[in-house]
Amino acid sequence: MFIRRAKTRTTEDGTEYFSYRLVRNERQGDKVRQRTLLNLGSNFPVQKRHWRLLCARITQLIGRQETLLPLPWPDEVEAEAQRIAARLVSRSPPVAGAGTGSKMETVDVASLEMVRPRSAGVEHVGLWAMEQLGIGDLLAGLGFNRRSRAVAMGSIIGRMAVPGSERATWRWLCERSALGELLDVDFETMSRMRLYRASDALLARRREIETHVFERVTDLFSLGHTVTLVDLTNTFFEGAADKQPKARRGHSKEKRSDCPLLTLGLVLDGSGFVQRSDVFPGNVKESSTLEGMLARLSAPRDALVVMDAGVATEDNVAWLRDNGYRYLVVSRERVRHFDPDLATAIKTRTRGKVHIQAVTDEAASELRLFCCSEARAEKELGITERFMTRFEDALQKLHDGLSRPRTRKQVAYVWQRIGRIRQKSHGAGQHYSIDVVTDPENAEKAVGLIWTRTPRSGTMLTHPGVYCLRTNLDWDAETLWRTYSMLTDVESVFRSLKSELGLRPVYHWKQKRSDGHLFISVLAYQLVQVIRSRLRAHGETASWRTLRDTLSGQIRVTACFRRADGRIIHIRKATRAEPRQREIYRALGLDPEPGKKRRMVA
Repeated sequence: MFIRRAKTRTTEDGTEYFSYRLVRNERQGDKVRQRTLLNLGSNFPVQKRHWRLLCARITQLIGRQETLLPLPWPDEVEAEAQRIAARLVSRSPPVAGAGTGSKMETVDVASLEMVRPRSAGVEHVGLWAMEQLGIGDLLAGLGFNRRSRAVAMGSIIGRMAVPGSERATWRWLCERSALGELLDVDFETMSRMRLYRASDALLARRREIETHVFERVTDLFSLGHTVTLVDLTNTFFEGAADKQPKARRGHSKEKRSDCPLLTLGLVLDGSGFVQRSDVFPGNVKESSTLEGMLARLSAPRDALVVMDAGVATEDNVAWLRDNGYRYLVVSRERVRHFDPDLATAIKTRTRGKVHIQAVTDEAASELRLFCCSEARAEKELGITERFMTRFEDALQKLHDGLSRPRTRKQVAYVWQRIGRIRQKSHGAGQHYSIDVVTDPENAEKAVGLIWTRTPRSGTMLTHPGVYCLRTNLDWDAETLWRTYSMLTDVESVFRSLKSELGLRPVYHWKQKRSDGHLFISVLAYQLVQVIRSRLRAHGETASWRTLRDTLSGQIRVTACFRRADGRIIHIRKATRAEPRQREIYRALGLDPEPGKKRRMVA
């Protein structure tokens, strides 16, 4: 075999350029013809003086002739030889299925080598989800060529499989993943800049992509357009981010207020699929940006807006009402009200029940739902009891100290200490009446403390598990509560984006690159949601992290044997699916063997 350089020209404007091919002479009858084994592209990195050495090394790797030429090889030769040899094996003719044309071979078992392991399970499932949403056809329609489509799909699936930066995704595609084989592209010949350009191209068509994806999931899962859940989350930059106009200091939900922040806003439907997304400055406040957020996120006017207490200020609720929006929000009032005698019980999907009391507020033209969750009550009682125990321990420590010598016992100072203990009690101090006992002979000297529990009505202690919902709908109480319960799924969306899909941190210096990074995470989430929605229909409720860990154990690997005639057989195939992997593939209707079985004799 040898390398041939050929002059060719583009079809667009006729510009001439050189391309490189790996070819081999083959005799056909009385003639010798050249057969192209592999197209090496126009950016072939090996210098011409190393071409013969490269071909010899490829022959060694395929034929296992390790003593043919001395080592070490030049780095550029070794890296390119390894890539080309693996590419030749992966592009060899597929092997027919079991029972069709089976062939027995005599091989030397001691010569077995297993080479080039590459993960395939997550990639297999990710491509299935892309096919369900028609991502490939959509990108082709938007002007992405074949290589650009492959890179864009690799970026999204890479975010599903190994969440991280674009640089980390590029290394994964080149060194650890079999996605290139499944797409029939060679990511190792592409520069890292292609991933950044793919991010730019995806971001430029964000609206068309989001609209297409949501329409497809609506058809796939028969979704209705009745519920819109609006929420914000933020991520942080690594570095100063001084060239990022949206990087701002603010309240970080990950406790990283030491870093510049970037905010992601989402509009979701009741099933957790994203309708619209947008990126806001890091210091944006949920309670003060509702109007602009709904406008930028194109929230439909006929939708039901569901929000948590952080967004549901009185001004925002009044604005929703005045502008014709339907809403279901968590009340911000701090005093809890609930009458169990007027409540009805509703069974939840988990353990316990929720008791709901519906009260009409004629003045505000609203319906208020006072809800009491048994599971939440148990949790809140545990939290309250823990803080009250800490509060009493602190009072006891102060009391005991007053009986020791050389302790400050001034009454004013003791009350100051009590105030500090109340301040750190997380609200537990409001449930206590405290008196300072003074010395009968010196009224300015404290000798002890006396305290009693006096639970304050309308608090977590007297009304554990109680919260209030406000709405301008006239639905029945159970339907309203079950609609509100979708809001808890929004929190799981953000947890998935942050912890499972690499939303944080952001390393980019340019605004469009950071926006593109967040958008790729959103697209990866859409694919994950398609997969999990289909699996939930079959009783599989595991998190994406668990599913990803299960699927990542399946790999594609090349087995090399020496035959009795001295020739080398290369068989490349996926490992047999484990029982849990088979269950996932069966639920999705997928072949449990990602990719085709390939066979080459050298």
